[in-house]
Amino acid sequence: MEHERYMRRALELAHHAEQFGEVPVGAVLVYNNQIIGEGFNEVIRRNDPSAHAEAQAIRAAGQHLANYRLVDTTLYVSLEPCAMCAGLITHARVKTLIFGAFDPRTGATGTAIEVLNHASMNHKVDVIGGVLEQECAAILQDFFRKRRKKAAK
Repeated sequence: MEHERYMRRALELAHHAEQFGEVPVGAVLVYNNQIIGEGFNEVIRRNDPSAHAEAQAIRAAGQHLANYRLVDTTLYVSLEPCAMCAGLITHARVKTLIFGAFDPRTGATGTAIEVLNHASMNHKVDVIGGVLEQECAAILQDFFRKRRKKAAK
């Protein structure tokens, strides 16, 4: 139940991203059952290719804890992280990653490629995928359907 609660917050944040024309992905970082960082995709708004939801949440959490190591934290993301974000999660020492929708094109937790727990990495992250998967996938599918329809006009 806790996983669903935090994933629902990540979905709320994904809707914020969508309102700004961003790919609707949201992320929440939790420590001791408390949200310490949140974020949503803002790459277009910020003109920053690194402003993915995960990066935004991790940055906020680092500021909150005044530490670049986020030991014993759990990151909830509505979409499986890409390679960049998987590297960031590893370097931040996040303990657990919980994501909603799988990403067959760029998912870096083993779906498309394995970056997060690659054999060469010295930090391993516990991963749970598919939490509220249908809801997380639906917001993305709807977003891209609308985008294709708009582009076809």
